[in-house]
Amino acid sequence: MPNLRISEAAVLLGVSDDTVRRWVDQGRLPVVQGDNNRMAVEGHELAAFVQRQAETPEAGVTVARSARNQMRGIVTGVVKDGVMAQVEMQAGPFRIVSLMSREAADELGLEVGSVAVASIKSTHVVVEIPEA
Repeated sequence: MPNLRISEAAVLLGVSDDTVRRWVDQGRLPVVQGDNNRMAVEGHELAAFVQRQAETPEAGVTVARSARNQMRGIVTGVVKDGVMAQVEMQAGPFRIVSLMSREAADELGLEVGSVAVASIKSTHVVVEIPEA
């Protein structure tokens, strides 16, 4: 299992190094001694932490949904033509691009700065391992 430096964990979580250190000091995120006697977070511990911290958006009038992957973020771009709209969001370190009907984008009132929740359900997800 890989050990991640505090700075690497911060990038993956979309927060500052100082925030990760505060969580460590508060006992919310366990660390081990990594290379050069520096603090490190074990990969599986970071994954468990992220799952514990996941915020479930308010359901509103929805009583159930099949999509399990939901990410709350801010709309950073909206491009509309006659029929379609391309909506870009930033959810922590993740950029999400959605193509939808212009009508849907208009009904949702999506514009730059809007807070939105991306619900993602896919039968095809590509997973890659970055170069170390």
